[in-house]
Amino acid sequence: MRIWFVCVENAGRSQIAEGFARILAPPGAEVSSAGSQPAAALNPLAVEAMWEKGIDISRQNPKSLEALPPGTFDVFVGMGCGDACLATRAKQVITWEIPNPKGQPIEEVRKIRDMIEEKIRALFNEKGGLTE
Repeated sequence: MRIWFVCVENAGRSQIAEGFARILAPPGAEVSSAGSQPAAALNPLAVEAMWEKGIDISRQNPKSLEALPPGTFDVFVGMGCGDACLATRAKQVITWEIPNPKGQPIEEVRKIRDMIEEKIRALFNEKGGLTE
């Protein structure tokens, strides 16, 4: 299973999703994230919020859509990037309306993180089970 999480800057939402997916995905799953307009760096509050869950995303970097691996993805998850993140290489397209954590206080970033975790868990339960 190949999964692609995309938002605008690839600095918050999609990086959080990639972090959870790397931990929770079924064995053999390939997980990537990217942004239509990648930021220069990760949102430090997204990094902090994930660290609170025991997941270190601090070494990840925002990536452009061109940086994604070649080939077709099984699942494309758009996270608030609209038409800028068209999924031309995906078998299934899912859209999650997730608030942007950019500029939000840590309390709101935690709520967004938890919303993403819940959606990741539901996605992998539907697609073949969680790893835990």
